[in-house]
Amino acid sequence: MIVSNDERAVCPGVRARRGPRTVLAALAVAVTLTTTGAAAAPSAGHGPDWDAIAACESGGNWKANTGNGYYGGLQFKTSSWAAAGGLRYAPRADLATRKQQIAVARKLARIQGMGAWGCG
Repeated sequence: MIVSNDERAVCPGVRARRGPRTVLAALAVAVTLTTTGAAAAPSAGHGPDWDAIAACESGGNWKANTGNGYYGGLQFKTSSWAAAGGLRYAPRADLATRKQQIAVARKLARIQGMGAWGCG
């Protein structure tokens, strides 16, 4: 635990620790997040596997229109598609290309997070 000088004044017996213990603590957190799946959210440089999400959401059918109110490979609601700028490509996600759907999905993920996809 690293504490500031202000915290030491409030908790006089607490010292700041740096070095190997800090590195080990950070490593333990990273391993825990990785093994629990909590790190599945988009990360700098990698991001989600949109093909895997589409496989789960629509069986990988980027033209999916089953009449359930969700469209395309990533199963966009029309309101989400519009809010994330999808209308610049097509009126509904199932009418857009895979690449266009992924571009809109990235923007939607930035707006509201990966919770939009139950498979994400």
